[in-house]
Amino acid sequence: MRYYALNDYLQDTFGEKVYKIALNGGFTCPNRDGTLDTRGCIFCSGAGSGEFAGKAEDSITAQIEQGKERIKKKIKNGKYIAYFQAFTNTYAPVQRLRALYEEAVSHPDIAVLSVATRPDCLSQEVVALLQEMNRRKPVWVELGLQTIHEKTAEYIRRGYPLSVYDGAVKALKEIGVQVIVHVILGLPGETEEEMKETVSYVGKSGADGIKLQLLHVMKGTDLERAYREGNCRMMEAEEYVRLVADCIALLPERMVIHRMTGDGDKKTLIAPKWSMDKKRVLNALQKAIREKERE
Repeated sequence: MRYYALNDYLQDTFGEKVYKIALNGGFTCPNRDGTLDTRGCIFCSGAGSGEFAGKAEDSITAQIEQGKERIKKKIKNGKYIAYFQAFTNTYAPVQRLRALYEEAVSHPDIAVLSVATRPDCLSQEVVALLQEMNRRKPVWVELGLQTIHEKTAEYIRRGYPLSVYDGAVKALKEIGVQVIVHVILGLPGETEEEMKETVSYVGKSGADGIKLQLLHVMKGTDLERAYREGNCRMMEAEEYVRLVADCIALLPERMVIHRMTGDGDKKTLIAPKWSMDKKRVLNALQKAIREKERE
């Protein structure tokens, strides 16, 4: 098993470390505006999982410059990924999407346009726009799959069947963009075997990368209520570390691992508290992966 980390991929592709700047395009989501639901997915925060993104009232250029300023001690004269993160970043009229994407890719320091979205929010017009942007700078599309199991998808209010994900990956690969898939480990009611089945499916689906996300219980979400009522068990750190190592072993060698745990806003994170010690968790993950490689 060879673990292909994001930093290694960026070094191989761009010859240097590339930093991500999270952007807020002021979008909403069909799971919040009443098209599918108004409550959102049960785990999704009021920020649409964009706690670390910029402010929607600021221009994209301003958000990029603010992001550069925040990490200026880590990088000088480097390249950045413009990451449209909060809510569903293809869920708007194409003219508005074009203006936002154009502003991002036109910035001289931006090397990649990364767009987080739902597989059911990729119309033919949007896919054509992404293809157009991809001719200018590399485009990554990040799809929130979370699970392949329909019972879980229904419980978390995902709002689309697995076949929609399959169709989205096919359409995106046909235009040559990178596809990165988000999977949540520890969703209520799922066994470790079911989680591994999801990861294995993603590995065989044609995706280029994967984000493994520890389930976070955030303040104000419906998941918080389920947790406080005893209907949502949190994994222990050792349990999660072992599971991630097992999951990575199921993936193709050249699949890029974009994330192995995820960040929760410490001000609103209810559980698991152990995840706040990210350095310790990442060190444990690296050790477990090395041990798995020696098996």
